[in-house]
Amino acid sequence: MTKRDFLTTTAGLALSGAAFAQSAANRGVAGKPAGTKRMARTKKLFKAPDGFPNALAATPEGLWIGEQKMSGANASRYKLPEPKSLNESAWLVDWKTGKVLKTVTTPSRNTSGMAVGGGYVWMIANAPPQGVFQVDMNSKLVSHRQIPLGGPDGGGSHGGQWHQGKLWISSLRLRGNLRVDPHTWQPEFMIPFYQAPDRVRYHDITFDPDGSMWQVVGNDSKRYPEFRPCLARYDTATGRVLETVDFEPGSCDPHGLAMHEGKLYGCDAGIHPGWPNNDSPTAGWIFQIDLV
Repeated sequence: MTKRDFLTTTAGLALSGAAFAQSAANRGVAGKPAGTKRMARTKKLFKAPDGFPNALAATPEGLWIGEQKMSGANASRYKLPEPKSLNESAWLVDWKTGKVLKTVTTPSRNTSGMAVGGGYVWMIANAPPQGVFQVDMNSKLVSHRQIPLGGPDGGGSHGGQWHQGKLWISSLRLRGNLRVDPHTWQPEFMIPFYQAPDRVRYHDITFDPDGSMWQVVGNDSKRYPEFRPCLARYDTATGRVLETVDFEPGSCDPHGLAMHEGKLYGCDAGIHPGWPNNDSPTAGWIFQIDLV
């Protein structure tokens, strides 16, 4: 696919996805009558290893958690001390207990998305030098590449996913979830972010067994009590928004997102833009998301 073909395709998806989302609010989505709403509640499972957990990936071996560190300008912004080591870890933990089974060390910075697949950990940076760090299971850096079409530094990202041999990246600069061939690094397809006036923050993505994609979306807020997160579910063939799911008051603050054996899981990073540090009462927890 040429760059021109790619941009033409995604422009069409952006229009169709936005139009569907707007009209769905009036007529209901996924076959539901107009006016009905789906909700979700969260259940704490276990604490992540010490640090800020801001990315998740589900594998048969266990749950992978991506570590986020505050360094440089981010450390100053959040009034945190500069970490002794700038390397950020990917932890493989037991699904039930949270026990660390394996640690992969990566040179990623301010990690806000990750994927595991093809024998590698793909850590996605949200601070300079940006980009996607491909690291093997022995902590050896294999490649460091920028998000395609995002300009010289690729821009930031808040999510990633490995699915059917492809790498998906939530590109903040492109405002869409981009499918990339991990070998050629060519962009193939993009699903535009869900658009709503009060939902302007975008986080991690994961795939449902039915092939649709889930994404964490939120509003701009200054404190935990003001936060109104939701899940948007996309048709991955058309980019249409199939439904949105609001969280019950008092739920955990979702950043990372993963699905395992038909159940959704999230992580509360403990650092939320615009909030005081650890403002969420479930900072650092891994939790289950139940649709109700």
